[in-house]
Amino acid sequence: MGLNRVRAVFLDLDNTLIDTAEVIKLLKSKYQYKEGEAHVISEKVQVKFSQECYRESKMSITDLRISHWEEAFQETRAETASQELAKECYFLWKSTRLQHMTLSEDVKNMLTELRKEVPLLLLTNGDTQTQREKIEACACQPYFDAIVVGGEQEEEKPAPSIFYYCCDLLGVQPGDCVMVGDTLETDIQGGLNAGLKATVWINKNRIVPQKQSPVPHYVVSSVLELRAILQNIDYIPSVSA
Repeated sequence: MGLNRVRAVFLDLDNTLIDTAEVIKLLKSKYQYKEGEAHVISEKVQVKFSQECYRESKMSITDLRISHWEEAFQETRAETASQELAKECYFLWKSTRLQHMTLSEDVKNMLTELRKEVPLLLLTNGDTQTQREKIEACACQPYFDAIVVGGEQEEEKPAPSIFYYCCDLLGVQPGDCVMVGDTLETDIQGGLNAGLKATVWINKNRIVPQKQSPVPHYVVSSVLELRAILQNIDYIPSVSA
């Protein structure tokens, strides 16, 4: 069945197509964190990464990201975090992230088949060099019609402007597009801000959102469920002028 209900799909990179939560193993094995706590900390750090104002910060990118880990520990356990633990987690994450950034065969096959029917665009926040390194490491360029890195634009997700830029690249209207990502505050809120047809939240760890969090149109536990979601999005014809 053709996907005539949407004209473009925007996908996030980190924790949507690839998994960057390798540090969870360290927290469980060396520091005896419970699995639930380790996942919460990792999720908090990923949100902080996606929202970081690295262009405005007076810190180096290294110090800024160590501070993200410190804050995530403190927010989770309501106690002062060890800077040494935060440093260890950050440098482990940094040293292993490129090694573990590969698209699974299932994801590759899904993107290949999906792209036959609808244009795909990779939309990721973050520092230009950092994100381009990840894109190159996971070799995802062949699976997308366009790639947009927030650090190369005036504004990042959740600002509507970056979504409009993506629409212009593909020659589509916001109301014909779907945003897919794992972060409510950037991916989902951004899609809602820009008036996209639908937003799909990848909730791998079945996190219960806070009451004030943006509400996605669809929630799935794996990006591999995306095709089924797209097939069921109600088609609303565009009104011709």
